Amino acid sequence: MSDLTASVIETKNGFHVDGYEKISYDFTFLDGVFDIKNRQLAECYQDWGRVLAVTDMNVFDMYGEQIERYFEHYNLELKVHKTKIGEKAKTIPTFLSIVDSMTENTNFIRVPTTVIGLIDASVSIKVAVNYGNYKNRLGAYHAPMHTFLDFTFLRTLPVAQIRNGFAELIKISSCSHLPTFDLLDRYCEQLINTAFGRGEGAPDEVRDAADKINREGIHEMLKLETPNLHEIGLDRVIAYGHTWSPMHELVPETPLRHGHAISIDMAYSATLANLRGLLSDKEHCRLLSLFSRAGLSMDHPQFDEDILDKGTAAILKTRDGKLRAAVPNPIGSCTFLNDVSVEELTVALRRHKEIMKDYPRNGEGLEAFVDASDTGYTENNRKEAEALEAAAAKAGSLNGSMNGDRVVQGGKIMNGQADGANGHANGVAEKLANGSAEGLTNGFNGFTNGAKA
Repeated sequence: MSDLTASVIETKNGFHVDGYEKISYDFTFLDGVFDIKNRQLAECYQDWGRVLAVTDMNVFDMYGEQIERYFEHYNLELKVHKTKIGEKAKTIPTFLSIVDSMTENTNFIRVPTTVIGLIDASVSIKVAVNYGNYKNRLGAYHAPMHTFLDFTFLRTLPVAQIRNGFAELIKISSCSHLPTFDLLDRYCEQLINTAFGRGEGAPDEVRDAADKINREGIHEMLKLETPNLHEIGLDRVIAYGHTWSPMHELVPETPLRHGHAISIDMAYSATLANLRGLLSDKEHCRLLSLFSRAGLSMDHPQFDEDILDKGTAAILKTRDGKLRAAVPNPIGSCTFLNDVSVEELTVALRRHKEIMKDYPRNGEGLEAFVDASDTGYTENNRKEAEALEAAAAKAGSLNGSMNGDRVVQGGKIMNGQADGANGHANGVAEKLANGSAEGLTNGFNGFTNGAKA
């Protein structure tokens, strides 16, 4: 949270004001933040006796009952504002709908639920919405009182979104923390497939590595960003992968996921650094191999010379006329490039695309493109799905059909009867936002934790 101290004195020709803002906030690692035995979150609200929970609809659908029980146990009045999240929903109307639920001077506490939210977005004090075609165009810098980091939420996060967040850890470690990079390299596939050691049956060794990676990664981000909370300084280590990605992320007809967009940028920047002699052939290969093993994108057909030129021109405008391209030099440390010619950038791109021919899928990633969950339109409809399953089973029993077996077709659940229990042509038929009840499109849990933050 922020506290402002100011004073005013009279001068010969008017007045002079001195003001100082103190920014103070905490991070707590806590598995099971809404477990009744963990009172840390509730204690933050004791002075007020009430809570406004602003939450993604899908998160509430999965965890809402637990959240309600938690605050009821601690005798805290709970008001819930459910909203959609994702880039398409991160708008002024969404913001205004939240404002209508708030009281004046509302402090806030963060409980992130995705990999990106936990290890990247939670570190920044920037709060913003999109405007026009610009990401995070309107907003402010406002610190939370507290951030609770609960990695058990990753148990219900799809692998595609875990992979999406993995890119942010490669970003910070490859340019600033070699020990974390070493751990990512050693445990890459296991981290992704076990939800960072929180999945059922995950080995203790993987969970211990994940905990160390997350703690060190967040700490390193904080050390880098704390002196620059208002992002006035433009030479930012954590901007590795963010030089050309703001342009090419939205170029494909179906946009790239953020993690894949920055991975393309990072991989290309690594090739540029390699051609400059800043990154050895061995380290260059090691970094590209990690992206590939993680299933992250390193190239895309529309990441071409034209987009490279446009992206360079655009970033020069936002970085005070300098490229300020962060590159590893070597892995674990960072250098900013400003004196790169258009010709050098083009040569590096052509070389990069040749290198990509030696990698699976020519360097393209797995599940690289956004779907409805990322845009803020998808709801997992878990409760509706359960109700439909029960109704379908009952209808099947009433009609004596195959013990209530069902067929799932085109995002509908059907009991397959000509004369259903309610007189419908096919018995129970209900469209679901995510396809079938078992989630042929987005999984039973859907993208329960919403989209990227």
